[in-house]
Amino acid sequence: MDEIADRAADVSLEPPELLATGYRNYARYRLTLTGDDGKPIAQTRDVLEGGKVAAVVPVDLARDQVVLIRQFRLPGHLGNGKGDMVEIVAGRVEAGEEAAATAARECVEEIGVAPSALVELFRYFTTPGITDEEVTIFLAAVDASKVPARTVSGGEHIRTLCVPIDAALAAIERNAIRNSPAIMALQWLALNRTRLGALLRA
Repeated sequence: MDEIADRAADVSLEPPELLATGYRNYARYRLTLTGDDGKPIAQTRDVLEGGKVAAVVPVDLARDQVVLIRQFRLPGHLGNGKGDMVEIVAGRVEAGEEAAATAARECVEEIGVAPSALVELFRYFTTPGITDEEVTIFLAAVDASKVPARTVSGGEHIRTLCVPIDAALAAIERNAIRNSPAIMALQWLALNRTRLGALLRA
């Protein structure tokens, strides 16, 4: 039985063709895979070049709170009319920057406080059928009492939500949050709640 894990593929790629450029590049790739029978399989795939992202679930264990944020997202508005979305701290990893440094920087920019501890949890691709965007989720220890009600970061107008962890998990259970990093991070939090102190003290 094969190991249940992602693995490298036997694939050859031609140089990409840039189809459009804007907030992110959109490119077309022509590639050849090797099939199970050893025969080549030619494919053409278009990719939105999203790059690396760091996202953070900030918790205040003394207050049993998690810090969420709320901001407007046009695709969310276009998709279901609910564009004023609940999210977690997140931002793009800049060139030459480590994901952990991005996570710490984004905490300061988006919720106004630096984490006293930061732990990497897991990584995932948002939608690998169309984009190479890969998100690294971190757990952070913060003092929620120092979080301002509003912040402005890179033109984004953000409202902060310091809420009980139980309230955040209840929102996930009733499908009130549609942002995937927030959903995945809060589900992880639900599964690992008893370990938070040990992880942040390690």
